[in-house]
Amino acid sequence: MQSSVPAAREAAQVSVGSHLAFILGSALCMLLLFALARLGLLAYNHALIADTPASTFAEAFVNGARFDLRLIVYLCIPLSLSLLSVTAMRARRLHVAWLTVATSLCLFFAVVELNFYREFHQRLNSLVFQYMQEDLGTVTSMIWNGFPVLRLLLAWALATLLLAWLFRRIERATRARGHAAPPRWPVRTAVFVLFLLVCVVAARGTLRSGPPLRWGDAYTTDSMFANHLGLNGTLTLVDAAENFFSEHRDNSWKATLPADEAQQITRDLLLTPRDKLIDADQAAVRRLYTPPAEGQLPQVRNVVVILMESMAGRYIGAMGNQDGITPNFDALAKEGLLFQRVFSNGTHTHQGMFATMACFPNLPAFEYLMRMPEGGHQFSGLPQLLSARGYDDVYVYNGSFAWDNQSGFFANQGMRNFVGRDDFVDPVFIDPTWGVSDQDMFSRGADELAKLGRQGKPFYALLQTLSNHTPYALPENLPVERVTGHGSLDEHLTAMRYADWSLGQFFAKARQEPYFKDTLFVVLGDHGFGNDEQITEMDLSRFSIPLLLIGPGVQDTFGSSRDTVGSQIDVVPTIMGRLGQPVQQQCWGRDLLALPEGDAGVAVIKPSGSDQTVGLVTGDNILIKPRDRDARLYRYQLGHEARAEVVDDAQRRSDLERKLSAFVQTATASLLGNTTGVTADKAAQAKP
Repeated sequence: MQSSVPAAREAAQVSVGSHLAFILGSALCMLLLFALARLGLLAYNHALIADTPASTFAEAFVNGARFDLRLIVYLCIPLSLSLLSVTAMRARRLHVAWLTVATSLCLFFAVVELNFYREFHQRLNSLVFQYMQEDLGTVTSMIWNGFPVLRLLLAWALATLLLAWLFRRIERATRARGHAAPPRWPVRTAVFVLFLLVCVVAARGTLRSGPPLRWGDAYTTDSMFANHLGLNGTLTLVDAAENFFSEHRDNSWKATLPADEAQQITRDLLLTPRDKLIDADQAAVRRLYTPPAEGQLPQVRNVVVILMESMAGRYIGAMGNQDGITPNFDALAKEGLLFQRVFSNGTHTHQGMFATMACFPNLPAFEYLMRMPEGGHQFSGLPQLLSARGYDDVYVYNGSFAWDNQSGFFANQGMRNFVGRDDFVDPVFIDPTWGVSDQDMFSRGADELAKLGRQGKPFYALLQTLSNHTPYALPENLPVERVTGHGSLDEHLTAMRYADWSLGQFFAKARQEPYFKDTLFVVLGDHGFGNDEQITEMDLSRFSIPLLLIGPGVQDTFGSSRDTVGSQIDVVPTIMGRLGQPVQQQCWGRDLLALPEGDAGVAVIKPSGSDQTVGLVTGDNILIKPRDRDARLYRYQLGHEARAEVVDDAQRRSDLERKLSAFVQTATASLLGNTTGVTADKAAQAKP
């Protein structure tokens, strides 16, 4: 009985004024904590600061405080509603517990975001949920082996204890003095209404009419890093969850042009004088393509596509880098044709796979196409086109084909032979997360190609690397020197150098086989990766990749280098153009070696995650169009001194935006209508 008296007395020491003080004190505490979390993100990724002035980051912190206030208003809803009830106001211990748990969860996201941002140069987004839907054992292993998990969890646990102590101190400091009678309900209601108005303004984050604070409002500086800092990771994750778990078709770009007009613009963008449109009433860009006779390579009999994990163009010696990361690729580039301005269609491997092999772009709301129902459609890729010509095939990969539904997707497209993680015997190295090393994959790949070569039939193959991926688990006795002097990128670049060495070993082995002289090798990156200099909202370094063609007659016919803009969806038509013979296809790219005179090429690119921003690259211009913001036009430069500047050309911007919108709208409609195949689909034929 005696122990309950102090508790009852403590509960009675509450008034409207003291409760408001408790809310405001707690809000200020959270505002400070979120600012410190933002400072931690800045410090952890300090290499991205470069020469950005401090005033720019000060502006980012001001923007961040507006987003933080929005979150704080949501977290304080239970406390705010308690103004309507004396009993609820007295439940201080419950309020303290709620504040501790809720704020601790937000700080947990902040801790996770330290490495998430370093890896992807994005605030928390739908990639979190995408990874959760994959094999959790693999994801857990990647996180455990790739990041300092224990240290980060310890820091979070200590921060949680500090939070509990702080909120308890605020609660005690804001108790009412004396034993005044509880305020009557009219007073509490009036105070609640006034306080609610303040909360609404804070939650909106702006005094303007129209929509509340949006992520685009953080983009007020010329530094992408500073703009990203202005966001709040918890809010971006909540927004991503809303998009990810909703009907994915709802997240696609809405049509802005009449369907016929959008389709015609797309056809004008993709079709060349060598294309003859067929099934025009059913399919957007299904055509019969007749390659130019002077561009064919009659000696080519086989095709081998090598998709290199995280092979960023910025670090390729043959593309201007001086760090010696890719000596083997650079040597190979002297034998073939290297495209200097090719971009990945997305920023994750699965997007690189379906764009390269199925010849279909990465679209808003369909970033994980191979796992979606629409991924079961027939496309117009290499498996469809070459399997129809009687080619044998093989797909060799370090890891498990269950990841991203690779075997299911490609088997449905026509591939028959898969060699994955479980098919390797006594590998040189196997990491606990992904699979065997690149040298194992390439060694097995060389054996499989030699076997196909001896069978006498033409073949196509896909070889895909994996070692250059978090957690960068490499053999203990590396055959290459480790990269130093690049800060947090040292491990990444060491893995890239190792992948390059493995590529060199493969070609040394393949040259000994009879099939080599009859084979077109296509080497490209699945995507790039971020670095210390982000240019434009989309960080072009994450998209810039090499595309190298090596084969009989390639360099003699086409030279050694091209500046034509292209992307992964141009790979299949470029391959088919070298093989000769008219081909019926519906690729959303073009033959990069047979473009009309004066055509600089075009690439449509989109980052992974819930960011519905899409870019269109042509020549030295890139138009970047978020779904709910105005487009911006830049002039860009790639390479070691990558940079971009805004171009003030309203007519050019409007023209490119119209083409981009038409392309996305038409491709999305084709995907949803199941009319993406080489020939008329049964679903389309069944339509009235």
